[in-house]
Amino acid sequence: MVKITAADVNTLRKTTGAGMMDCKNALVEAEGDFDKAIEILRKKGQKVAAKRADRDSSEGAAIAKVNGSKTEGVIISLNCETDFVAKNDTFVSLANELADLALQCNDKDSLLAANYNGISVQEKLTEQTGVIGEKIEIGGFRRLSAPFVGSYIHAGNKIATLVGLSAAVDGSAEAAKDVAMQAAAMNPVALDQTGVNQEIIDKEIEIAKDQLRQEGKPEAMLDKIAQGKLKRFFKDNTLVNQDFIKDSKQSVAQYVKSVDANLKVTGFERVALG
Repeated sequence: MVKITAADVNTLRKTTGAGMMDCKNALVEAEGDFDKAIEILRKKGQKVAAKRADRDSSEGAAIAKVNGSKTEGVIISLNCETDFVAKNDTFVSLANELADLALQCNDKDSLLAANYNGISVQEKLTEQTGVIGEKIEIGGFRRLSAPFVGSYIHAGNKIATLVGLSAAVDGSAEAAKDVAMQAAAMNPVALDQTGVNQEIIDKEIEIAKDQLRQEGKPEAMLDKIAQGKLKRFFKDNTLVNQDFIKDSKQSVAQYVKSVDANLKVTGFERVALG
């Protein structure tokens, strides 16, 4: 029998993140062959992943990253089953590494196919499923391009946002972060009224009309009053029209203009967990 040393076990543990006993058992089964032991651990991950494929993975870490020139941003969520795992430093570290990789990818599929230390990201996730014993997957994936992109990650990595501004000017960094915090806290449905889905608009008008009928308003007045309620919906639920949370006397659009008269919010992305 091949002698398995503690140093061998420790090296395999550092490479794969698997537990000490799992690494020792894999090396014993592989008769000391390091590459074969890694393959054994990956196959274990595949078995665990297959067993847990239908499990809910609504916990995890949402991470936003912006490139060096502040013109491209990405958000990913690395999802797991429990909050206990989501708070683990190693898990959060992996989420950050994958978000860095995601800056070079156009979508989730290209991220999953990307190289992570010699294996694909998908293979790494399968491996970690075996290590942790929970379903691990990429949940959200959002990209944003703009002349200036800022980001915000809410405490606990449960919400991450990106905001695009029309120009890189003095104060852009603070303004983008403030608006990204706004998007995290207020969860707008769109940037402005032009971006609101028609189905949402129709639903809001119908809700308003039902309420007005219950209040006894004449049928002939319903359309006009409902349109007024719709404007209020746009104000409360579209990012640039919302009251700015740091100063409710001005809208988000007005706040951005106070930084620079020509500055506008051009887009935002938001990923939330839990």
